[in-house]
Amino acid sequence: MAASPVLAGVVLGALLALATPELTPIHRAGYCAFYNECGRNPEVNVSLVSSKVPCLYNGPAKLATGALLKLLRSVCPELVRGDNDTRVCCTLQQLTALQVSVALSGTVLARCPSCSRNFANLYCNNICSPDQSLFTNVTRMVNRTKVLGVQQEAVVEYQCFYSQRYADAAFNSCKDVRLPATGGYAIDTMCGIYGARLCTTQRWLDFQGDKNNGLAPLQIDFQLVPNGTQPGSGIEPLDERVWGCSEALSANQQPCSCQDCAESCPAVPAPPDPAPPFRLGAVDGALVICAVLFGFFALVFLTALMCHGRKKKKKAALAPRRGCAVCLGASSHLFLAGVFRRWGTLVARHPVPVLVAAAVVAVGLSVGMVTLQLTTDPVELWSAPGSQARQEKAFYDEHFGPFMRTCQVIVTARDQRPGATYNSVVLGAKNFSGVLSAEVLEVLLELQDQLTGASVWVEEEGREVTLQDICYAPLNPSGPSLADCCINSVTQYFQNNRTHLAMEATQTVGKETGTVDWHDHLIYCVNSPLSFKDITALELSCMAEYGGPVFPYIALGGYPDSEYTQAEALIVTYSLNNFPRSDPRHKWVLSWEQRFLEVVRDFQRNHSQNLSVSFMAERSLEDEINRTTGEDIPVFAVSYLVVFAYIALALGEYTAWRRVLVESKVTLALGGIAVVLGAVFASMGFLALLGLPSSLIILEVVPFLVLAVGADNIFIFVQEYQQSQREPGETREQHIGRVLAQVAPSMLLCSISEVICFLLGALSSMPAVRTFALTASVAIAFDFLLQMSGFVALLALDARRQEAARFDICCCCGTEKGGPTGPGLRVLRPFLNHFYTPLLLHRLIRPLVVLLFLFFSFAGLYLTLHVSVGLDQEIAMPEDSYMLQYFSDMNQYLPVGVPTYFVTTSGYNFSSTEGTNAICSSAGCDDNSLTQMIQYATRFPNVSYLAIPATSWVDDFLDWLNPTGRCCRIHRVGNLTGQFCPSTSNDISCLLGQCLNATRRPTVEEFERFLPWFLHDLPTLQCAKGGLGAYDTAVSMDANGTIMASRFMAYQRPLRTSQEYTAALKAARALAENITGTLRQVPGTDPDFRVFPYTVTYVYYEQYLTVVGEGLFTLALCLVPTFLVSFVLLGMDLRSSIATLITITMILLDTVGIMALWDIPYNAVALINLVAAVGISVEFVSHLTCAFAHSTKPTRVERAAEATITMGSKVVAGVAMTNLPGIVVLAFAKAQLIQIFFFRLNLIITLAGLAHGLVFLPVLLSYMGPSPRATPGDSKGSAGPDTGLALGNPCFEGSVRQRC
Repeated sequence: MAASPVLAGVVLGALLALATPELTPIHRAGYCAFYNECGRNPEVNVSLVSSKVPCLYNGPAKLATGALLKLLRSVCPELVRGDNDTRVCCTLQQLTALQVSVALSGTVLARCPSCSRNFANLYCNNICSPDQSLFTNVTRMVNRTKVLGVQQEAVVEYQCFYSQRYADAAFNSCKDVRLPATGGYAIDTMCGIYGARLCTTQRWLDFQGDKNNGLAPLQIDFQLVPNGTQPGSGIEPLDERVWGCSEALSANQQPCSCQDCAESCPAVPAPPDPAPPFRLGAVDGALVICAVLFGFFALVFLTALMCHGRKKKKKAALAPRRGCAVCLGASSHLFLAGVFRRWGTLVARHPVPVLVAAAVVAVGLSVGMVTLQLTTDPVELWSAPGSQARQEKAFYDEHFGPFMRTCQVIVTARDQRPGATYNSVVLGAKNFSGVLSAEVLEVLLELQDQLTGASVWVEEEGREVTLQDICYAPLNPSGPSLADCCINSVTQYFQNNRTHLAMEATQTVGKETGTVDWHDHLIYCVNSPLSFKDITALELSCMAEYGGPVFPYIALGGYPDSEYTQAEALIVTYSLNNFPRSDPRHKWVLSWEQRFLEVVRDFQRNHSQNLSVSFMAERSLEDEINRTTGEDIPVFAVSYLVVFAYIALALGEYTAWRRVLVESKVTLALGGIAVVLGAVFASMGFLALLGLPSSLIILEVVPFLVLAVGADNIFIFVQEYQQSQREPGETREQHIGRVLAQVAPSMLLCSISEVICFLLGALSSMPAVRTFALTASVAIAFDFLLQMSGFVALLALDARRQEAARFDICCCCGTEKGGPTGPGLRVLRPFLNHFYTPLLLHRLIRPLVVLLFLFFSFAGLYLTLHVSVGLDQEIAMPEDSYMLQYFSDMNQYLPVGVPTYFVTTSGYNFSSTEGTNAICSSAGCDDNSLTQMIQYATRFPNVSYLAIPATSWVDDFLDWLNPTGRCCRIHRVGNLTGQFCPSTSNDISCLLGQCLNATRRPTVEEFERFLPWFLHDLPTLQCAKGGLGAYDTAVSMDANGTIMASRFMAYQRPLRTSQEYTAALKAARALAENITGTLRQVPGTDPDFRVFPYTVTYVYYEQYLTVVGEGLFTLALCLVPTFLVSFVLLGMDLRSSIATLITITMILLDTVGIMALWDIPYNAVALINLVAAVGISVEFVSHLTCAFAHSTKPTRVERAAEATITMGSKVVAGVAMTNLPGIVVLAFAKAQLIQIFFFRLNLIITLAGLAHGLVFLPVLLSYMGPSPRATPGDSKGSAGPDTGLALGNPCFEGSVRQRC
């Protein structure tokens, strides 16, 4: 290893010998290698700045005096030795050109003073050092003849020898300097094809010395000499002082900030890792806890069962219940029964007036639907107006306008298109993917030409709209042309110009000569997207046609480790202005987006054999949701028709073929359905009159819910009437009143429970859930009222028709009079009576049922913890949507996420020195400034979800003010005195017109005066820090110039699922809260000042931060009235009420558990269905519980059996069989949203409710149900198989009243 420096020295000596030593024969201190200017380099065709090459001169350095010495003190202070002994190898003209060059670099490096000074010193030594010949060796020159015939020798290439230490130290001081406008590194612009990621000291210097980079006037061959090595021939490598980035240049200056210098960074502790999964040993802790709970409750149950068995031997029958609670319950039931008996009899006697009155009320309220407003905006549906995200969105829109709209195309190659290796004479071998070919780029240009030229006629405006009318044009927002529109695409590296794409040139590099073409330019641009000129013979710019850069992570996707040429996807993005929906231009942009979709669809069809094309417009999501809703309307219609057909056929009780038409109940069923629909329409019309909007989800869910409730009541009432025998001397009207008295109390119990449940659910902050709950509560209330009036009247008319032996539907025809020959055909009730109930309530089966359902509940509890929370966008799309392919490609190929803005509110003083330092991230800024804290967060993207640091207008504004550059200048004389002088102006009045006379923070007055100039300054090569385009919309000021709001843009890492979007929102808010706390400590800051994060997705995903807690709260609120109403209406029957509560809770647990198994995520849509599940569960549970509570059988088992037989058949026919046919039809819907949340979830709810209501509840009541209200002896008879539930109840005979 010790021989390495010697070997390096030998190699360098050989290189030196191969050069032309006679051009610089003297290598001595105090001697120059060149001096003065010799015109432009004839070998450089395109130069971005006007610069000249030096003349060959190997003589003594010249004494610097006068203006030269004065300028030298400013530009190269390290070379000044004194007033009379400072010698240099440059003229005033050369030093002036050097000053311009240093100013160009200063605009991007000045934020780090050490780097800026070190970089300036490189060129100060190269051009002006009095010891220039010691480290410089001219290798090529050309002869030039001046106008007067004087011969000149112009230097066009030289070797420059640096020590490795010196070069590395200079590079290290600059490698981390940031570009606030892009979030990237300044070195990206200074290392050519390698960019910041692959840049090294040698590559950095090589780019500076490349005559093809558009800035260097001649070729410089930088030779890095290993430390301790001498090249020979008198050459001594330059080894001057270098300031580390963490060093201050003087006591009055600051070192580079942490963002620009890792050495300046304080220790930033890594954020804590996410809490590990809860485990007990090697087993899932939640599973162990659920298993222990199951074991505990199972043990308690079995122990209680054994104790109960011993007591049962001593006591054969249950003692009747006595006491005030029993008397009160019986009295209340008697009172309700009496009221409904009298009401039913009254309605049956006057059916037509009651029916007309009910119809008038229902139709009158339904008329209100003409004022119904359907909400389709997802923001209005799922985000509460007072929510944090909505308030932040309103603030952002007020100050910065709506978030821009995006149209995007992703193009990938089919499998049969192979990649290729390209051997570049300039850049070496590179692999190109199959999609990065000339043919595909030509096709992509063709697509963009069509889109750019696309126009659409807007009928409402009576005008034609083109892209330039609605495009986002950052550098010319006031009057954009098509060329100004912001279009990001790989073809923008060629300015969307076919001529540029087809260009070829011959280029010689060393001894190798070859052809350069679009491959070479693309390789260069993806690694140096900010370049105005590549280093190939093509000499093309990398900037887009609209004047801005195209970053490769925006235009390319699917590449491995920044190997951009291996990208599998080409991404074309059109950025469009967004407008409020009330603005006529909103219609313009919607129309143009529709045209965009049409053009891209045609492109997709025409190139489907070779290319895979996915695409979207901003309107696509809402369009597809509306499309699928419209297309699935027939599915919903068929679903309802199936339900209607079932009800119409199932209501009838047929005794003989000849009486089928008489005993049919089609008209009555249609009337019942009309009552249900009337309740739905009346509720919507009533709420519409009150100004409450509705939504499509309400139109889809509420009818199903009300139909389930209403159909259940219809079946209970009709079947009870069919099975009840008329008593001697009882009229038809009295019979109907008596039957209504038997069933109406349980209907009232269910309806009140559901109405209060949904009213409490309306306390939800989510607009869609709140509107659904209100609509459902009003609809169920109207349904009960209409059934108690209109349907009772219909039943009375139908009974009159049947007794008259008139045909159903065609009542004018009939058969001979005569009653039915016997009971009608019954299948379900005999099955329940003879087979199902005896088996279910067998003493060996009952414990197994309890243990099984107990296991299901705790399994559901465990699975509930594994239900995913959120709603991925893909689920909202129909299965045939083009958006599904786009989402798939986006998740697979897009390398960065959406931009995230950190927005500041009013009340912060940016113009004070303390306020500025607490925001910026350059030298002199606070370590915990806003931009610095965001930069810290990007170090941990897995926690913060931020990938690229925030752009900072404050930092670029400070750089723009730097007096070493020519960005901020003022006209000193003439008519424009005191006005802004652009960097492109060479007006003599701008000389020495810098806004600041020294590098410092501006005063408050200077800040307020110069900031508007900065925000509207067009960035140019002379001043890349101009704020127009990058920042002109980032600062919102009032008429007095007070900053009311500002924003700092960062980028998220790619987010794939709704869970990641939600976590990103949570992390961004936590970061913003920390920043707010820090900035409030700045003197003069308003206590109400805050910083908040904002991106277009937050308003959708905020709900998932609270949806779990809100769901638990809402469901708990729904369960409370169910228990309380049951407790009150069942006569203070605590046991029955607890049984109801336990069963409904178990239904919910099992439902949510099965959601985890069937991949149904939990979100607001699921919550709406779960709230509806409570209502449907009440129907499954409460009727049977009510029947049990009022049964007069002597034992719990007998009462459970009676309730199961008499009410179970009606619940199955009225709820389960009403829902299931309609639900099954929904499986054929195109929309995944309907398949998942309406088919799957409603199927689970119905089956779980049926299982618990018909299997678990009877068993539970047989164990814990209340004692009978009276002993059998107190009754005149028990209810027979064909009597009503309350016929044998002594309360109806007045006995309870006598005992109380």
